[in-house]
Amino acid sequence: MSGSGVMCRDRAPVVGGDAPHWAPNRADPNRADGQRLSALLVLALALPLAGGGDAVAAPLKVFACEPEWGALARTLGGDNVEVYAATTAAQDPHYIQARPSLIARARRADLLVCAGAELEIGWLPLLLRKSGNGRIQAGQPGHFMATAHTALLEKPATLDRSRGHVHAAGNPHIHLDPRRVEQVARALAATLAAIDPANAPQYRRNLADFAARWQAAREEWRRLAAPLRGKRIVVYHNYWVYLERWAGLQRAAALEPKPGIPPSGSHLASLLEQMRQEPAALIVHTEYRSGRAARWLSGKTGIPVLALPATVGEGEELGQWFERLLRALLEAAG
Repeated sequence: MSGSGVMCRDRAPVVGGDAPHWAPNRADPNRADGQRLSALLVLALALPLAGGGDAVAAPLKVFACEPEWGALARTLGGDNVEVYAATTAAQDPHYIQARPSLIARARRADLLVCAGAELEIGWLPLLLRKSGNGRIQAGQPGHFMATAHTALLEKPATLDRSRGHVHAAGNPHIHLDPRRVEQVARALAATLAAIDPANAPQYRRNLADFAARWQAAREEWRRLAAPLRGKRIVVYHNYWVYLERWAGLQRAAALEPKPGIPPSGSHLASLLEQMRQEPAALIVHTEYRSGRAARWLSGKTGIPVLALPATVGEGEELGQWFERLLRALLEAAG
């Protein structure tokens, strides 16, 4: 932490010397080599019988709107899928453009995997229309929305746009609750099996492996997160509601006066007064947000600022990202 109380974290160090609790998906190379050799032998024997004309099935093409769902599809699909993520951890998935390169990717996709609940309402409908791909349109087997497979928080009783950028179906950021991620994983594995029945047994095995590792990690994450219970945090946007509920964090205030509305001078002044009377432990925002308002409030109050990774980084598994996020929170909260 700097003298001004502002913290920036790309990779958090291990807290308390604990070993990582998430076991990455690393296949045994000897076993994999044996499997590949067996597959080649089977193929070599089968080709003459088939007249040499049969082609090996191409991987299922998956278009993921957000990196977290791309990572999950990659884990569950293994070598049977080819995953493309439309956004990165450095982007706000609310606001991207349906550019031609994305439309071309969507046109070739066999399966669309997105958060849903209007998170991508600003660009996904146009992308789907321009793609002309009937396989991934709403109502088709290749159209998978993660939020359709778990209960959502913050569902408004009535729609009132004067309350800011609210999602009619509820808060879509469900990947911040490990329990909900597992529910989505089971639904996604079933979807993969339905679209690609020839590889259904492999999808079921991949799900069983993921679920076993995820459940073991969940138990350890729950123990690790115990010191966070009751900690008051100021958030920029209501992005962290599922993490707050899972870890027992208390949202003291938001820098946005209303969801999707940038912080105003009058709102920040009221927050300053509020924090002077009852300070929070942390000010939290996603890494892709500007930390300007957070740093201003931190400078006036001495409350540390923490930029958290909103989703998985390149080449990272969901479990690795969640543990990195959790350890960053623990270190900053003290």
